[in-house]
Order: sequence, then C-alpha cells, then structure tokens
Amino acid sequence: MTKTRIAAVDVGNDALKANFGKMEHEVYIPNVVAQDFEDRPVIGIEELDKKEVLDNIHIRVHSPALEENNVIYRVGNLATKTNNSTELDPGSSKAEEDQTLIMLFASLALDAVENGAFSMKNKVIDANYTLGTGLPLREVKEGKDVGYRSQLLGSVHQVEFLVTPHHQGKKVNIKFDEVKVYPEGFAAYVNLIMDNDLKVINKDLIDKQILIQDIGGLSTDIAVIRNRNVDDDKAQGFNLGVSESLEQIREEIRTKHGVELDSRRDVVDIITRKNDRHHIMVKGSRTSVHDITDHILLELAKKEYRFLRNVWAKNSQSEICYFVGGGSAVLKDYLKALNNKLDGFNIDFFEDEQESIWMMANAYYKLITDFVNKHAKQEKEEKEAVKAKAK
Repeated sequence: MTKTRIAAVDVGNDALKANFGKMEHEVYIPNVVAQDFEDRPVIGIEELDKKEVLDNIHIRVHSPALEENNVIYRVGNLATKTNNSTELDPGSSKAEEDQTLIMLFASLALDAVENGAFSMKNKVIDANYTLGTGLPLREVKEGKDVGYRSQLLGSVHQVEFLVTPHHQGKKVNIKFDEVKVYPEGFAAYVNLIMDNDLKVINKDLIDKQILIQDIGGLSTDIAVIRNRNVDDDKAQGFNLGVSESLEQIREEIRTKHGVELDSRRDVVDIITRKNDRHHIMVKGSRTSVHDITDHILLELAKKEYRFLRNVWAKNSQSEICYFVGGGSAVLKDYLKALNNKLDGFNIDFFEDEQESIWMMANAYYKLITDFVNKHAKQEKEEKEAVKAKAK
C-alpha cells in the first residue's frame, strides 16, 4: 500500500500556512510569486547552502492543472525582491488562479524534501498526500470546489528545485490520494469547538447560533452557524478584503515619504508588529506613518462593520460573532472601537494574532485527520466483516 501523508494547507491571500504529518512540520510562505529564469544570479553561489530555504524558493512547476505550465518561479520572500512579483488581485477567484496551485505545490514539495517521510532515488521523490484545504464560502456556494478538487486528483504534479539551498536539482512528483475542500467559514467553526485531538473544547458553542466573519486579503465571508452546520442560504460572501487598503497605504507611503515597500506583507508588518508599530525608517530616521494607516484602515473597518450589521439584522437570533483571519488581526482595534461606539454587538477576537492567522490551517488539519481516522476505522470494520463471513 502506498504511504500517504496528511497535509492541511490554507492558501491565504496574504500567506500560505500549512501543517503536515502529525503537525510535526509547519510551513509559512508569503503568497507572492514571480516568473523567473533557470539560472538566477546569486552573489556567492558557493555559499548557497548557508542561506535560509524559505527565503530562496526557486522552482519549476509542471502540472496539467496549470494554465501556464512548466514555468519557473520565485516563491515567497524571494519573489518580493523582484519587479515582476504578483499577488492575488481583488475580484480574483482562488479556485481558478494558477498562483493558488503554485503556492500549494511549493509547500508540499518543501515538506517532501525536508520531512524524511518519503524515499528519494536519483534526486527524485514520489510523494503521496491526503490533502485538506479550503475555499471562500462564496466560491463553494458557486460550486468551484468541485473543479478545484478534480484538477488535483488523478494527475501527477511535479516541482523541481532550481537555485534553492540544500535542494538544488531535486524533483518531487506529487500525487493526491484524497482531496477534501472545505468552506472556510465552517472550518473556522470546527477550530473553535475542537482541539487537535478532535475533542470538543467549547461545548457551550455547539448548539448556539453564531456568526463567523472571516476577513481575508481579497474577500470577506460571514458564515451563519446553526445546528452545527453552515446555513448555506444565510452565508454571505463579499468581494472586499484588506489587500486594496494595504496597496493604498503602500502607495501613500511611497508618495509622501519616497519609501518603496516590497509587498503588502511589509505593510502588514508595519501595522501589526509589537515594537515601532505604524513606523518606518525614512533616510535613517524613525518616522510615524500612523496618519496614513489610521484613516485608510478606519474606512475599511467601517465597511466591514456594515457587513456585520446587515448580516446580523437578517439573523437576529445570533448570540456572538467571532472575527477570524489575517484581516481581523489588522482591523481588530478599529472594529472594537466602532462596535463600542455604535451597536454594541457581542463580538470576539483572538487576542493571539498567530492563533487567528493559523486558524484555517489548524481547522483543515482537524477535519482531514478526522476523515482519515473514520476512513481507516471503516476499512478495518469492512475487513473484519469479510473475515467473519468467510468463517
């Protein structure tokens, strides 16, 4: 029997977060890619293996699922250093973008070359995964999860590492034994009520009607949970996330201070870091950009709050709304202030920003692990039934 490895991957608009195996390996990669050449110039190439792998992901990706096949990419931090890097645009569909697949395959290939679960022969690894991942509620309601899943199943997807520390010349052939695509809102709910061992931790939430507002880079989803399931008719998806506001902040900083930030990731860091928040260096001097970030983020928070107000009005028996996702971490203070001033809804955030950012990847891990366990149990029972019948 082919050995399969669990992968729980959240291809977020800001960054990819992934858990592998029994959560012994995790990967975080900014969701930025840039097409590149095979021989990228490296200063001190003989020192390549002393560099960080995650800062130097340079790959060729071959997959029948891609619109542009057999193309070379810089991925993550390395891509932010180029002039042709791309981040997902507002209005784009995660299920239909090559970039989503490139990020997914890159993370799986990194796991395959680093975890030791698969054997390598002549620098080639054949890696089988059982994947748990997700799409925005809006895309699932439109049925895009079906096409996304079918693109992944039944094909071999190859990642070749080019000028990458420790892995240059290695190839990973990725196959999927199973792919589960979950609606992001429901995944967040699962993460709220279950721990990593799939035990219920918040019993008081199980039978409540709750809202979950997931603010991402390109979209906002509000899931209505009742009777332990997402109410598909009530769930709402909006084409608004934090990406446009981050770009606006980046542009205003460039115009006002002459400072060019590499990517939206840099803007997020300025807004959320522990020290020197809302400050940048301008010609060597620490300079506040709070005037820029404040007015732009407040405007976005007002729009997000309006979404909450409208959905709550149509679901008046909801008891609480949880804000999740990277966008919630960015807007938390503004949303709290607006709520205190206006409606006073029962809302909650995750004070640990990392918990909020990793929520989807952790939820997919719980869901796919539960699926694998139930499948194994069913197989065992079927074998025992066959044996009993044979006797």
